[in-house]
Amino acid sequence: ISRGSVETFTTFRQIMDAGFFRGTTHEQDARFSNKEKKLLKSMRFEDVLDKKVNMKKVKLDTLREWVTKEVEDMLNEQDDVLVDFIFNQLEEEDVEPKKLQLNITGFLNAKNARLFTAKLWAMLVSAQENDAGIPQTIIDAKAQQIKKEQEDRERIGAVIRKRKSRFGPTATTTTA
Repeated sequence: ISRGSVETFTTFRQIMDAGFFRGTTHEQDARFSNKEKKLLKSMRFEDVLDKKVNMKKVKLDTLREWVTKEVEDMLNEQDDVLVDFIFNQLEEEDVEPKKLQLNITGFLNAKNARLFTAKLWAMLVSAQENDAGIPQTIIDAKAQQIKKEQEDRERIGAVIRKRKSRFGPTATTTTA
């Protein structure tokens, strides 16, 4: 081996050690960028999504009917796959609402996903603040439903009493 080739090799080795000719790192190469991070930066989010929710304080099963109804209203059809997908994400230990919105954007359009996630997250915040772990709007709706059913029973009872008084007691026939 000649002295020139050894010096060339040594110079080449020093250049390699200095970081030249090594290519690019995955951070520098756009093919390996974090696409989710880029999408999250480009999307609009409602302010309510900045609030933290302790999912251990929330009774998720009380929200299933509401989520199903909201999804049906947005899609004009029932979609159990989307509802299950949403609940699978909500059952995770650390739920990130912005990622939830990103993930459901494929099922709903961007605007509907943003609106739905904001409503859902507001419900979760309400449930977390309630001792029962149920959103206040669901409690209020159930109370209103019970009150309406009670009024209906009273109205039906009044109609029955009115008819009995108008027609008198019904004659019963006995057969021997």
